[in-house]
Amino acid sequence: MPAKTKFEVKLGPATREAFGRALVELGRENKDIVVCDADLSKSTMTTYFAKEFPDRFISCGIAEANMTAIGAGLALAGKIPFVSSFSAFAINKGFEQLRCSVAYPKVNLKVVGTHSGISIGEDGPSQMSVEEIGLACSLAGFVVIAPADEASTKALVRAAAAYVGPVFIRTGRPKCPIVYNGDQKFEIGKAIELVAGSGVTIIASGLLVAQAILASETLEAEGISARVIDMHTAKPIDREAIQRAAVETGAIVVAEEHLVDGGLGVRVAQVVAETHPCPMEFVGIHDTYAESGQPDELMDKYGLMARDVAAAARKVVARKR
Repeated sequence: MPAKTKFEVKLGPATREAFGRALVELGRENKDIVVCDADLSKSTMTTYFAKEFPDRFISCGIAEANMTAIGAGLALAGKIPFVSSFSAFAINKGFEQLRCSVAYPKVNLKVVGTHSGISIGEDGPSQMSVEEIGLACSLAGFVVIAPADEASTKALVRAAAAYVGPVFIRTGRPKCPIVYNGDQKFEIGKAIELVAGSGVTIIASGLLVAQAILASETLEAEGISARVIDMHTAKPIDREAIQRAAVETGAIVVAEEHLVDGGLGVRVAQVVAETHPCPMEFVGIHDTYAESGQPDELMDKYGLMARDVAAAARKVVARKR
């Protein structure tokens, strides 16, 4: 378990950028890696793969449903296909194919959504995907991943390529705080405890992991010992880590850049209810769509900052007492 040292916010590449770089590395190592994109390769960063392996890249046009079906066919032919678009398009437009052509036959397709959440910013609500964790988790047999930074994205993209079965990975547009160095090991379905704590547990994913660490430092200064867990895999979820947090700290906050209805918080709450009920609070987007604006302004307006996580922790600790 890492020692408690002050967390310095240093921005690294966006998780979409890390995904694009990881794809190229995988492509060099394995000729069965193929990539499909829906006319957004310069934004999803699959353009890196397309430039180096043009014969293994398929531009499907603005046709996410068809792209998903093509990817499923490539998987059935023995390839390891990655299909990518903005999360709002990959999930919403391709959902029927994800259900019938991927989940039901359990094909080995990897789906990567970029520009997730409200941190996409100025592109506005039509392209802000705030439902995809819930939708992806509803697909039987799918693994669902939301990495926090560059290092975790690269490692989890590799893990997804090695895993036999359908996977959805959620990545984002903006540069994100560096949480991990290159030494951390990642495993699908295994959460990572970043900060030790005994008074409350903050379970977070994606951009909210860094905010959770910052919140834990604020709380520590107030005499509240806050554990921070990066729950990078929403499905299969790390039941053991959740149960242990409930037993040992007696209060849980879940923080995510997603609608609280149907997101990671619901997945965590289900485990808590089944194993060791305790007070919970939820930091996320509450039954609304966001406006268009600067990413930082939106994260601030919709309550996705460290201060919001800390406020939820104080509230849940008070309920515990």
